[in-house]
Amino acid sequence: MRLVFVLLLSTKLVTGQSVTTGKQLWEQKKYAEARSQLVVIKKDNNDYAAAQYYLGRIAFDEKKYDEAEDFFEAAIKANDNVAEYHTWYGNTLGTIASDANIFKQATLGPKMKSAWEKAVQLDPQTVDARESLIQYYLQAPAIAGGSVDKAIEMANEIKRLKPAEGHRQLGNIYYREKKYAEAEKEFIAMTKVDPNLTAGLANFYVMQKQYDKAFKLFEETLKQNPDDMAATYQIGKLSALSGEQLDRGEACLRKYLTYQPQKNEPSHAGANMRLAQIMEKHGKKAEAKLLYELALKGDGTLKEAKEGLVRVSK
Repeated sequence: MRLVFVLLLSTKLVTGQSVTTGKQLWEQKKYAEARSQLVVIKKDNNDYAAAQYYLGRIAFDEKKYDEAEDFFEAAIKANDNVAEYHTWYGNTLGTIASDANIFKQATLGPKMKSAWEKAVQLDPQTVDARESLIQYYLQAPAIAGGSVDKAIEMANEIKRLKPAEGHRQLGNIYYREKKYAEAEKEFIAMTKVDPNLTAGLANFYVMQKQYDKAFKLFEETLKQNPDDMAATYQIGKLSALSGEQLDRGEACLRKYLTYQPQKNEPSHAGANMRLAQIMEKHGKKAEAKLLYELALKGDGTLKEAKEGLVRVSK
C-alpha cells in the first residue's frame, strides 16, 4: 500500500511539474516544447484546466484562434471559477469576430461579452476584462449592449483600481467621441499619476498636430534626465513625422543609435528609418536611401521604410 501511495504521489508531482514547466516554456516562446509538457495531462488530473488554458495561450500566440477557443472552452468546463480563463476565452472570440462576417459577429458578440462579465464577477480587481468590455461597449450596436456611457462607467471603475490606466481609457473614449478638451484633461491626469506614460499625451498632441506641445513634453523629460533614451528617441520620431526641429531630431536619433536598446524599446532599425525620414525632408536623398536600406536590413517588415525607399529611389 505504501508503494502504491508513493507511486501516486510521484505521478502527481511529475504532472504538476509539467504545468509549471509548460508555463515557463510558453513564457520563453518555446511553444512546441511547452505543448509537449501540457498535452500529456489528462482530464482526471487536477492540473487539467490549467494545462488547457496554457495550450490555449500557445494557440493564440500562434494565431490558431479556433484551436485556442477550444482549449479555453475546455479549461472553463474543467474549472469555471478562474477569471483569467474567461478573459482569454472572450479575447479569442473577439479576435475571431474581428475577421468574421456580420452574421458570425452577431453570434460571437453575446458570448464574448458574457465571458468578460464573468471574469469581472469572479475577480473584481481585474483590469484586463474591463478593458475588453470597454472596446465591446464602444463597438457593439446598442441592440447588442453597446453604449458609450457604459464604456465611461467601466473606465471609471478601472481608474479606481489602476488610476493611470483609467485616465488613459477615458482619454481614448473622449478622443473617439471627438471631445478633445476632455480627452486632453484625462491624458494630462494620466501623466501626473505615471510620468512614464508621457508618450501617450504626446501622441494625442501629435494627432492634433500640436507638435510644439509634444516637443515640450519630451524636452522637459530630458531636462530632468538627459540620458532618458525613451524621450531622446521620441524627439527624433516626432521630428521625422512633423518635419519640425529637424536638426534637433537628427541629433537625438544619432545619440539613440549609440545606445543598445533593451527589450520592448525602439530598435535601431526603427531609429534608422526615422533618421532616413529626416534626411529625406532635408533633401538628402542619397543618405536617406542608405538609411532606409539599413533600416530594412534590420527589420524587413517596416512598411514606412519600404515606402520611403521607393520615394528616394526615383
